[in-house]
Amino acid sequence: MSVVPMKRISVAAMKRDRKAVLEYLQVLGAVQISIRGKEDDIFTKTDMSKSQQVFLKNSEKAEDALAVLKRFAPEKAGLLSGFEGRKQLSVEEFDTWAKKSMKTLRLCGEILDTEKEYADYVSRIPKLEDQKKALEPWMKFDLPLDTDGTKTCAVFIGSLQGSYTVETFYTQLKKLSNVETFHGDIISSDATQTCIFLVCEKKDQAAVREALRRMNFATPPVSDMNPAGRVKEIEQEIELTHKQIDQAAEKIRSYAGSREDIRFVSDYYTVRAEKYGVISQLLQSRRVFFLEGFIPEASALAVKQGLESRFDAAVEIKEVGKKEKPPVLLKNNGYSSPLEGVTESYSLPGKKEIDPTFLSSLFYYILFGIMLSDAGYGILLFLGTGILLLKLGKKMEPGMRKTMRMFFFCGIATTFWGFMFGSFFGDAVDVIGKTFLGKGEDFGLKPLWFAPLDEPMRMLTFCFIIALIHMFVGLGAKAYMQIRAKKYLDMVYDVVLWYVLLISCVVFLLTVPTMAEMLSVNTLSSSLQKPMMILMVISAVGIILTGGRESKNWVKRILKGLYALYGISGWLSDILSYSRLLALGLATGVIAQVFNSMGSMGGNSIPGVIMFIVVFLVGNVLNMAINALGAYVHTNRLTYVEFFGKFYDGGGKKFRPFAANTKYFKFKEEM
Repeated sequence: MSVVPMKRISVAAMKRDRKAVLEYLQVLGAVQISIRGKEDDIFTKTDMSKSQQVFLKNSEKAEDALAVLKRFAPEKAGLLSGFEGRKQLSVEEFDTWAKKSMKTLRLCGEILDTEKEYADYVSRIPKLEDQKKALEPWMKFDLPLDTDGTKTCAVFIGSLQGSYTVETFYTQLKKLSNVETFHGDIISSDATQTCIFLVCEKKDQAAVREALRRMNFATPPVSDMNPAGRVKEIEQEIELTHKQIDQAAEKIRSYAGSREDIRFVSDYYTVRAEKYGVISQLLQSRRVFFLEGFIPEASALAVKQGLESRFDAAVEIKEVGKKEKPPVLLKNNGYSSPLEGVTESYSLPGKKEIDPTFLSSLFYYILFGIMLSDAGYGILLFLGTGILLLKLGKKMEPGMRKTMRMFFFCGIATTFWGFMFGSFFGDAVDVIGKTFLGKGEDFGLKPLWFAPLDEPMRMLTFCFIIALIHMFVGLGAKAYMQIRAKKYLDMVYDVVLWYVLLISCVVFLLTVPTMAEMLSVNTLSSSLQKPMMILMVISAVGIILTGGRESKNWVKRILKGLYALYGISGWLSDILSYSRLLALGLATGVIAQVFNSMGSMGGNSIPGVIMFIVVFLVGNVLNMAINALGAYVHTNRLTYVEFFGKFYDGGGKKFRPFAANTKYFKFKEEM
């Protein structure tokens, strides 16, 4: 329920123990390395970037091999496998796999080489098919296509663009070459090309070649075989290549049993790369190295004792400097901790700020529940997440587990407000009773409080009450931080005056009959109007005089004070923003009712029942998904803008300890 206090830790140890010390700290995952010292004549830094890059490449190689296996031998994943976290390794398993890491890395290379061969074979097929297609017009030709003539004769084998007959070909060739003695045959012809065989005397070779060039002559694929023989050879090559493709694919699939080894190698080299990244930051002499960083106060003593008992090391724990901004680690109870991710998505607390997660949790689930406000959807939500938590809770990653718990509490709140407002899959109970059971108007789920669809103004008033409470708590949090910082006058100026102004404005409005009637509440006594007006004037004047108190110039001070008072318009817009509670709550119910009405159009018959079941299931699944997403987004918006905006700036940086940041496995601390 607070920001975890941080300490500074400094470690000086023997260089021979460097690897062991870093591995120990990495497994503990309790220290964020942050070295402030600079190099000098004794202590220097060692550039380990080349070794680090080697380890990163090895990890990438393993990831590439896994991607290949995923293509050729996909795993059969269970329905809930996506919620499971990393597998936990024992010390013995880690040591066993670490010893064969180089062997596994070579296996990764074999997989990638085989995949490259596979790709080469696959790319060869289209080329062979193109060669075969290019030879199809020459199938009637019985000489090799690389025939170039004899001592006295020149031979031209190729194709011309367009369609020619023997006569038109002869006429065109004679015209362009002025050669009279030659012999040519048309091998094949269509609308796009004409394949020819031409023989002429050697002395006319140059003239004929030039004439053919001007006729866009092109030679076919050269082969020492006749076209029919070459096509048969190509078909055999294609058949052989298909076999090679199948063999390569089967070879890759045969490596599927080593998938876990490869995953370990990916994590193993990632961990080693991170360790070498830290080594590059260390200040080292010939025999000693030095590191420092931040550590949670609760872990400091245990880490100090662990290092000093295992190694020749001197460890110092001290307070964080006043000018330093320590990293932020949040710690909350089981009810609030699921919302730590929501706070982190906005910004972690800055120095001297409180952790807003607990205060957020007092309203977050309520706001979400009002926006979704359907008991049926709520039951599905908390049952679904509850079953996942019971079945896989210990296997889940901390972030996933917190998310599931958050939606579990959201589901409970949604169920509560659904029954309060009388919504269970919209009006499904009422529709089923009237359409299929012949029940009357009195049959159906009655709201425990009231139905927002029947009394929207009452619901809007309720939303505004929640808005005031929510934002007043935020303003109270600001007062708490100012009191903690001993800024008592600031608390009066920035909080108390605003409390007085806002409360007196609300009370004054409720003394106006028209306003009270519009909000469906009882009108307050008109005798309160004058006292409230006096309080409004006093608080407004106070805000004007103190809103710009940091300025010494009175003109600037008053102008800034007037601008501060103008902030009351922001309060009005913030309160109106909570009308989205009404809008989203009504949207959920109305859409569900529309689907229920559509499904019941088939009447009380077997086709009608089937139609209702299909429409009911599809419609409510879509409605729940869309409106649950909307409730999540808009609850975050109300938290970030309207609530945090009253007291919270953020700006803190997350605590990122030197740890084994792995993808597939996690290691026990005993390692």
